[in-house]
Amino acid sequence: MIDKLEMFIALARETHFGRAADSLGVTQPTLSAGIKALEAQLGVQLVWRGSRFGGLTPEGQRVLVWARQIVADTRTMREEMRAVRKGLAGNLRLAVIPTALTTVADLTGRFGRAHPNVRFTILSRTSVEILAMIENLEVDAGISYLDNEPLGRVTTVPLYRESYMFVCSDTSPLATRKAVTWGEIAEEPLCLLTPDMQNRRIINQHFQEAGRTVTGAVESNSTVVLIAHVASGNWSTILPVQMAEFLAAGKPVRVIPLDETAAHHSVGLIAPHREPHTPVLAALLREAQGLSVI
Repeated sequence: MIDKLEMFIALARETHFGRAADSLGVTQPTLSAGIKALEAQLGVQLVWRGSRFGGLTPEGQRVLVWARQIVADTRTMREEMRAVRKGLAGNLRLAVIPTALTTVADLTGRFGRAHPNVRFTILSRTSVEILAMIENLEVDAGISYLDNEPLGRVTTVPLYRESYMFVCSDTSPLATRKAVTWGEIAEEPLCLLTPDMQNRRIINQHFQEAGRTVTGAVESNSTVVLIAHVASGNWSTILPVQMAEFLAAGKPVRVIPLDETAAHHSVGLIAPHREPHTPVLAALLREAQGLSVI
């Protein structure tokens, strides 16, 4: 039953039999047979079928809620029994917003030193994708914004407040400034994250508060791409303080404070809102609470 429920969760996530099978490392006929067997066991149709996947039936939507809960509880039980035998070990999967990628090591570094048998998989994802991945059991936790857009039903631990810096080449007319405002930099050729990133929506919001609207001269889902373009001498960007200082080190760029007091947003660890958590995730939440600077 557990294997079939995992197949069903994968199908609901991928909305395609072939992709779902690939994600589980099984053949498509095996996946299809597993879904049909689950339907037979439950006595209801879970999936609308035609020439391709047609979505979940109302019964399928309800079963999906139970499937996520049952599979999550089963994994937690297995992890708890393994912790009893071997202590904290295994692979901890984290999805992280791009602007927090340089600070996630503060958490994983401390945790790794305390629990050397735990390995980490860290993925860069948008805030929306992180919530979906937690719900679909694809990751154990995430690091994302806490106070700008709705999170839904999750456990949160604030880590720090994000403030912003203007980053320009050292040949820019603004390079000698001690501070700049959002209004002043609106006319600069800016490299910005793509609109699907919550950081971009936050930046757009601050420009709007300054009475300005901007269009990125360069857009990317990678902060490394942004800073590389700034270093070329033709563009500027806006990055959180920690990331700006990390990425700018050794490059021909200047990092200048944005002279705005309200531009701060909470970033923290988010985890499924369920009890108990796996022993590894529970330990990570405690570590995050000790690391919080908010």
